Amino acid sequence: MSCGHKLKWYELIPLFSFVIQKGKCRACGTKLSVQYPLIEGLNGLAYLGIFFINGVNVDSLLYCLLISALITLSVIDERTHEIPFGINVFIFALGCITTAINYNDWLLHVIGFFAVSVFIELIIILTRGRGMGGGDMKLMAAAGFMLGWKRIILAFLIGCVLGAVIHVIRMKVSDKDHTLAFGPYLSAGIAISCLFGNEIITWYLSLLGV
Repeated sequence: MSCGHKLKWYELIPLFSFVIQKGKCRACGTKLSVQYPLIEGLNGLAYLGIFFINGVNVDSLLYCLLISALITLSVIDERTHEIPFGINVFIFALGCITTAINYNDWLLHVIGFFAVSVFIELIIILTRGRGMGGGDMKLMAAAGFMLGWKRIILAFLIGCVLGAVIHVIRMKVSDKDHTLAFGPYLSAGIAISCLFGNEIITWYLSLLGV
């Protein structure tokens, strides 16, 4: 970021390159942000967790790609309050693959595309864009296409709860402004619902005697 040096492949090996280069740019010696190894480490742990929880299969591979996209999306949205359209397109592409694999349940995925995104679009219209953003709507549409309508509704509810609790705490203990970047909380909800959604839904329905 300081000198514009074009990184070689061996300077992009997650975690190892940062350690070998002692946290500095090889070209100009500028200290690199600790954000890089933290995110790389988080991504690696998420991959291990997914394969441990879900086993080694195609779904796990797709979930890994989804988690990587959500981590990237969260960091960018937290900094800029914008969700890159390209990441939403990537998640939608994962949804297309998932729907093709589970073609017998294609209707659940199609309904999932609209289940939460239409609700968010209504919020955007009624609040004139002050309640939520278009990026949030596109994210939930793309993720809903991948997860199906049950798990995406659960993801939205989890994201809302996390956003309400964590953001209030952050405002109390720091000088953060009151502007809420909702992407990270929605992403956390999607990740939780992706891995544990069916179990959570089954547990909740059992409480209702359904």
